[in-house]
Amino acid sequence: MTQDTRPPLPLMVATGMMCTITLVVFARLAYGLVLPGMRDGMGLSYAQAANLGTVTALGYLTLLMVAGVFASRYGGKQAIFLGLCFAAFGFTGLALSDNYWLSMMMMAMLGFGTAFGYTPLISLLGSWYPEKRGAVIGFANGGVGLGLFIAGALVPWLTTRFPEEGWRLVWGVFAIAALTVALVVAAFLRNPPRGGGSGSPSEPVPAARSGVYRNAHVINVGLIYGVVGTTYIVQTIFMFSYALESGVPTLTAGRLAAGMGLLGMIAGPFWGWISDRLGRSNALVLCMTFCSGAMALPVISPTLPAFAAHYIIMGLCVSGLFTSVLAASTETVHPRLAPIAVSYVTLFFAIGQLIGPAAAGLVIEWTGGFQVVFAITSSIMAFGVLLCWYSRKSQQRMLAGSGRGGSRNTTLAPAAKAPGE
Repeated sequence: MTQDTRPPLPLMVATGMMCTITLVVFARLAYGLVLPGMRDGMGLSYAQAANLGTVTALGYLTLLMVAGVFASRYGGKQAIFLGLCFAAFGFTGLALSDNYWLSMMMMAMLGFGTAFGYTPLISLLGSWYPEKRGAVIGFANGGVGLGLFIAGALVPWLTTRFPEEGWRLVWGVFAIAALTVALVVAAFLRNPPRGGGSGSPSEPVPAARSGVYRNAHVINVGLIYGVVGTTYIVQTIFMFSYALESGVPTLTAGRLAAGMGLLGMIAGPFWGWISDRLGRSNALVLCMTFCSGAMALPVISPTLPAFAAHYIIMGLCVSGLFTSVLAASTETVHPRLAPIAVSYVTLFFAIGQLIGPAAAGLVIEWTGGFQVVFAITSSIMAFGVLLCWYSRKSQQRMLAGSGRGGSRNTTLAPAAKAPGE
């Protein structure tokens, strides 16, 4: 494709950010903000509330690879549009539900929506702009920060202004947003040109695909993404409730969450720039170390200053984890296999999101509080720091192997020295 045939980058990035806000933040990360009002309104235990978060992750995991096949066959735009329709249906059902089991089904629909929308979105944007993949991913993930800023301001305001039904209004607003973004996708998002069909040079052969699944560096990056999925989803679901239980006013906690989102919107592209210069693994070590410390602060001192520091540090660093992981997953595979690598490491992330909320809910019920679960979360992230250090070595070995015999292995990227290595 030529520069003239590609759609304008700002238009594609803006559409991608709107999809990210709806399919990642509203459908997944905002649940922790809605949870206190929803739990009181429906009389849920913390274990039941955690199960709702878990079933969303299960829905995501179940259809993740199905969504990839659908996108490759019918187009990323069609997959993203379908994902937004799933999300709109789930949001509407949650706004109207009075039944725990019905709510569970609707939360699964949100997981279906994220599966069909997010990974195809990243692959579509990267296919249009392969030479700017890191920047495009960074700006698209900036939608997570903007979405958290919006949710952090909107949800506490609605639930405070309408104590009984505010959480239902939140889901209703999210449903309207999903339908609106679906119309934007239909109008403006475009699929990249397809390859020349079966047997074309741009079509990965089955042997090459299986090589991605055995790639040591990709597997290591997947384990890092699994740590991120396990820990970050626990933070998004339960940290807001922990702050409220510790005496932080609802609106103040909401402003902290909103501030975290605003910082993340700026930090995503910044960490993309840092990783280009220091190397993905070095950027991951920095991000994971800071996030592990941020997670421990409210455990050490459950006070307003500690929660404020937690949200500030997470806002500055967590988007760097997502940006660096997704970029790192493609660095030791051939460019035409990059979407497969992204989908593969995202499976680890989805499994982590499946395990995290359920385990956290049980720990909270057993211990009667949040401190133990966040101490465990911080420790898991500390282990993630070691995985990040190891990813540097695995990347060096893979790239060195590519230099010696890259022509015999179509899964490897062309030999090149990683930035910062």
